[in-house]
Amino acid sequence: MKLTSLLLGHALSSSGITYANHHYLHQHDSQQPLVFESHVPTQAKRVAIIGAGAGGTSAAYHLRKYSDAAGVPLNITIFERNPFIGGRSTTVHAYNDSAQPVELGASIFVELNHILVDTAKELGLKTIEPHGSGDDGEEIEGEELGIWNGEEFILRIKNDVSWWDRAKLVWRYGYSIFRTRALVKKVVGMFLQMYEAPHFPFDSLSEAAYRLGLTAVTAATGEQYLKENQISDAYANDIIQASTRVNYAANLGLIHGLEAIVCMATDGAMAIRGGNWQIFSGMAKAATHDIRLNTSVTSLHKQEDGTYTLRSRPVENPAAARPASDTFDAVIIAAPFQFTDLLLDPPPKHLPAKVPYVQLHVTLLTSPHPLHPSAFNLKQGEKVPETALTTLQPNEDYGSKPAVGKAGFYSISTLRAIRNPETGAKECLYKIFSPEEISDTELERLLGAEDAVSWIYRKLWYSYPYEYPRVTFEEIRLDGEDGGLWYTSGMDSFISTMETNALMGKNVARLIADGWEADGTGRGQESEMDGQLSRSL
Repeated sequence: MKLTSLLLGHALSSSGITYANHHYLHQHDSQQPLVFESHVPTQAKRVAIIGAGAGGTSAAYHLRKYSDAAGVPLNITIFERNPFIGGRSTTVHAYNDSAQPVELGASIFVELNHILVDTAKELGLKTIEPHGSGDDGEEIEGEELGIWNGEEFILRIKNDVSWWDRAKLVWRYGYSIFRTRALVKKVVGMFLQMYEAPHFPFDSLSEAAYRLGLTAVTAATGEQYLKENQISDAYANDIIQASTRVNYAANLGLIHGLEAIVCMATDGAMAIRGGNWQIFSGMAKAATHDIRLNTSVTSLHKQEDGTYTLRSRPVENPAAARPASDTFDAVIIAAPFQFTDLLLDPPPKHLPAKVPYVQLHVTLLTSPHPLHPSAFNLKQGEKVPETALTTLQPNEDYGSKPAVGKAGFYSISTLRAIRNPETGAKECLYKIFSPEEISDTELERLLGAEDAVSWIYRKLWYSYPYEYPRVTFEEIRLDGEDGGLWYTSGMDSFISTMETNALMGKNVARLIADGWEADGTGRGQESEMDGQLSRSL
């Protein structure tokens, strides 16, 4: 295990598109299992999914699996207003060169992310160690991480250090290192119970979190929860807060304890070669051929028979196109409701509340220049760490919203060495997270030269909600127990990751499939005699 994984759960990423050869498992094209004619419905179930990110594609993928296993004919339609699948998992191309993909959004997942890991294997996707290696597959020599507070590096950590350096870190932070590891193991263990019966599937995220004891973690700020568990202020400020800032653009005083702990659970970090979006593209294409990109859903009308009429338009030149109208038995809203501009008629029993979202500026750039020592108050010729995470100084206030402080940015990561296709020279590929757009002048200061940037790409993400302490979360069933309107994005205020959104998508899929079985759809409600006969076959 690298020392940075022991001390710091940094993702070097935020919470997109190249195309490659994929190995998709088209389960709906495979031979169907033997079923009895009298139990086969005459009409396929129709499900609409609004949003093709982690939650929506996971719902489609797992619903296809569950329906196939139960012998339920199923038609899935996925609507996505963007021209790509993947949501916040997005790649762009450095130098506009398709051979140089770089993650703009969600960059890594870890070995505990069972859905992503298992699905990547099922789809035949290649996992790699994220960042830290050049385009020739060689690690960047002397890779180092530093914690910058706007005046000095309060800590510098090399990936491969001597036992003596490790001993000094233990001397500095004492038992807090080991207490944090134990606390992460405990909390993650509580969360992982959400994957298995009796906690899976869960009808209510609030109730599931309460039963597992996780609302005691989400009710407190990260600062409070760490104090309660005897984590020192020094370790919390220097290490854990640097991690919450790079992962969620938030300081410990304004993020709930569960997200603070999640930031430290980084063992076995990995990524998909060519982009993590391929997991979600693979899920969607394994589930259905009816994927409508560049399509905005404008309204949803519930009919007297309990079905839903959905109207949609193309994103480009919508006024010139006649709205399309489709009817579905169930609809899954798999995007933050406040960003959908969706009219619900009549309003459902539960309408998702509007919550404030972080506006995170992501800057990708390449340059032949390393980070300049003068920008970090270092001596001329002194090496700057390849990755600079940040924290507040002891006298800096959190403010009413997460404050960036004197550091001015949340993180700067040297992702890898990269070859400029025009010059043939190797350059550095950087990724910067900041609350405001990084100006050209500021980039020149950080790199110590004018015209230092050879390629740049800027993106403003509404990346995740402000993860304030809370004990209740959005309802999953918006129309109540008997309705067919579902919502996945309440998960974002609980834990906002690719994996947790995929978990909520799988959870909704299981709830829908269980409802079909309870209604006698497919083989789920076969008679005892039929059951004995099928087992004898």
